[in-house]
Amino acid sequence: MNKTSTRKQRRQSRHDAAAQIMPPEGVPLRLDIAGVGVRMVAQITDVLITLGFAGSILIILSVSGAIGTSTILALGSLLFFAIRIPYYILSELAWNGQTIGKRLMKIKVVSHTGGSLTTHALVLRNIMKEAEVFLPGTLVLTLQQDNSIASWISFIWVMMAFAIPLTNPHRMRLGDMLAGTHVVHLPHPILLSDLARENPAPVATDQTGFAFLSHQLDHYGRFELQTLESFLRAQEKGTTRQNHQSNTQTLAAIVERIRKKIGYAEAISKVDHLPFLQAFYNAQRAYLEQRQLFGDRRSDKHFAANDEAK
Repeated sequence: MNKTSTRKQRRQSRHDAAAQIMPPEGVPLRLDIAGVGVRMVAQITDVLITLGFAGSILIILSVSGAIGTSTILALGSLLFFAIRIPYYILSELAWNGQTIGKRLMKIKVVSHTGGSLTTHALVLRNIMKEAEVFLPGTLVLTLQQDNSIASWISFIWVMMAFAIPLTNPHRMRLGDMLAGTHVVHLPHPILLSDLARENPAPVATDQTGFAFLSHQLDHYGRFELQTLESFLRAQEKGTTRQNHQSNTQTLAAIVERIRKKIGYAEAISKVDHLPFLQAFYNAQRAYLEQRQLFGDRRSDKHFAANDEAK
């Protein structure tokens, strides 16, 4: 069991290393390495595109009588070579590491160090592709029977080129190793819902049912909160029969002033005046403490005007 778990951990660590690059900003990015299969499909797509261009030119030249049948194969190979190299290099330069085939398969070339792709790296990896696959593959298909040794050497070379990506966790071929690149799957973007289209969530909801939104808590600062706290503490001590009437009027005036200031639309009944103030105090305190965590110290309700004056 220990050996099995150790092997699994090693495989997982290799996979993790293969899926992580470190850009210059120092924040690691985790990207899935593109497998050999999906890269082959992209490669075949690009080959068919370049073959289509070369074939179209050959057909035009043949119909116009510019070339004879004896030179079609040689000219076709030359055209395929002349179109193929600029196609790969210019496509990956224009689309930041993608050809048409890679775009269809949603993969792209990235720098192994996480930096930006350079022209030197893209030219090198695509020139090496000729030496790895295309030129040996052309020799395998075009050499005569009396050159079977050369054909077998070319075939073995091509097989080795295909085997190299299977032996390293980043699936890098020779061109990638020299250019410092590898191919990854494009990350799937996950867009959050537009907050502007949603109803703003309540910042705080008291047990009494009073809820306050963030824009309603933006009007007051620490000074007003302390004043309200002093008033609520006085209410906890109780009132005498003599000042009960004046205290009730003061409580109603404070509630009405706060309600209009913050734009609280619902009317507050007389029995809910004190619960409303307590709920507002709790919500306002929690809001100011949260803002203070982000360096926003609001001393009083004039903080906005003070900031503008500065």
